[in-house]
Amino acid sequence: MSCCQGSPNRQSPAKTPDEYIASLPEDRREAMTKLREIINKKIPKGFVEVMSYGHIGWVVPHSIYPKGYHCDPKLPLPFLSIASQKNFMAVYHMGVYADPKLMDWFTSEWPKHSQKKLDMGKSCIRMKKPEDVPNALIGELAKKMTPKQWIETYEGAFTRKS
Repeated sequence: MSCCQGSPNRQSPAKTPDEYIASLPEDRREAMTKLREIINKKIPKGFVEVMSYGHIGWVVPHSIYPKGYHCDPKLPLPFLSIASQKNFMAVYHMGVYADPKLMDWFTSEWPKHSQKKLDMGKSCIRMKKPEDVPNALIGELAKKMTPKQWIETYEGAFTRKS
C-alpha cells in the first residue's frame, strides 16, 4: 500500500503491531502508540488490525470480503495503515484515495488541526515530526467509512466490471 514513490520506505520485519511499535525510536514509539490507540478507538467494527506490507494496518478480513485484495486475493482487503518511515511518519488511507468527497473533507479539515502544510500523495499522508501528527483528525478520518462502505467504494474504484 505504499504510495510514496522515490522515498526511503521502511518495511518492518515485525510480526505483530506490538513488535512494530517496540522496534521504533522512543519519540516515534510514543507518537505511533497514540496514533494506533486513536485509530483502534475510532475505526468501525469489522476492520481488523494486522501487520500489512511491513506496517500496522487495518483490513477487511476474508470472513467479510472473501475476494480479498485484487492485487493479491490471498491478502485481506487493505484499508488503512500507519508507518514510521526514515524521514517521516505516514498514514495510508485507501478511502481518501478512492473517494473524492472524503478527500475533499480531509483536505478542508487539515488546516483546522495542523499549522503544517499538508504533505500528501494519493493515499499517503506524511508528517515529518511526531508532534506534527493531528491525532484527532486521523481518528475522525478512521471512523468515516465502514467496511461495507469501503468494499462498495473499492469495488467501484479498483475492480474491473464484468
